[in-house]
Amino acid sequence: MMILALIHEAVDQGARLYKVAAVLGLSLRTLERWTGLGGGEDLRAGPLQPPANQLSEEERARVLAVANQPEYRDLSPKQIVPLLADQGVYVASESTFFRVLREANQLHHRQPSRAPSPRPQPYLATGPLQLWSWDITYLQSAVRGRFYYLYLIEDVWSRKIMGLTVAEAESMETAAALMQQLCAEQAIDPRGIVLHSDNGSPMKGATMLATLQRLGIVASFSRPHVSDDNPFSESLFRTLKYRPEYPRSHFADPEVARLWVTGFVTWYNHEHLHSAIGFVTPADRHAGRDVALLEHRCRVYEQARQRHPERWSRTTRDYSRVEEVQLNPGRATEEARREAKRAA
Repeated sequence: MMILALIHEAVDQGARLYKVAAVLGLSLRTLERWTGLGGGEDLRAGPLQPPANQLSEEERARVLAVANQPEYRDLSPKQIVPLLADQGVYVASESTFFRVLREANQLHHRQPSRAPSPRPQPYLATGPLQLWSWDITYLQSAVRGRFYYLYLIEDVWSRKIMGLTVAEAESMETAAALMQQLCAEQAIDPRGIVLHSDNGSPMKGATMLATLQRLGIVASFSRPHVSDDNPFSESLFRTLKYRPEYPRSHFADPEVARLWVTGFVTWYNHEHLHSAIGFVTPADRHAGRDVALLEHRCRVYEQARQRHPERWSRTTRDYSRVEEVQLNPGRATEEARREAKRAA
């Protein structure tokens, strides 16, 4: 046996046998027994009985069948399980879904993008209509080098998309008109809302700033040379452009682009289970309906645990509500440090 050959070589080089055994994670008695057997194969049998909480073949088949249903096949187990819980159904935990799919060679990253990386997140939102984020992104047109411009405003606490427009140019006038239209159409009192953006010219233009001041909105901007200070809008654009139905070539005209984005916003606000807010939809969270949904999931989990307590080594999944959302706490820390220094 190769292990015994290596052990003999180490001993011949002057190593003590018990130290060699410790390095290999074996007992000295095991080495002596192997040697006595003439260097035979490893006779350790391992566990003789399957784990008591092991899934049956029928249960494994059900996990695969559910994961491959048309309404779930493009979703992560982290979204499948909460959706089932909303229907009062518990099939298995997220980790079990992942494990069964991995063993069936069905666990693959389906999007042409890297896995999301953590972003540093000065403001604290404890409810909707407190902190908004907005930005502009390019949409490819039929003419090479020419783009349409998508303006999106998102509520950071609920992740709900509050307003949008598609234009043929970037301008502070378009941004200002969108902000006024949003507040008027949705009967929102914007006084005190913080609106965060990067340092682009439409964001800092005189018309836009004058509109924000007249509405009572507090303008907030990213720090210079810090590329990840507007993470919520960047994440939203990433979700938009990696949807399976996103056009891979171009949009025929601004109206086509506007219709597609409107459909995306409907899906995002009312169907998409957002991972950062407990896998509920932004619209449910914005309206406060997520409280009952999360409580219902907790009850479904607890009932599942009572049916098979041997399968739960820890408490059930934490479906407590995300009450606070922060934007760029690093900047707040720096400002507090400067305040403390000035006070000293």
